[in-house]
Amino acid sequence: MRENTTVRVQKHRTTLRSMGMRPIQIWVPDTRLPSFAAESKRQSLLAAAADVKDQSLMGFLDDALADIL
Repeated sequence: MRENTTVRVQKHRTTLRSMGMRPIQIWVPDTRLPSFAAESKRQSLLAAAADVKDQSLMGFLDDALADIL
């Protein structure tokens, strides 16, 4: 007979804890909100503008990409 979900989840959590892991709760932006798209675009534009101003960053990123290819 299959173990019920509660028992399986508890076993899984116990295993993870024995491996030195611990549970955390993460809060993330609600992508369903109407304001999410506008705020995402605003932040993306700010990041892109900062990248354009910092040419040394682009060289660094190109070098890093070349190292992993």
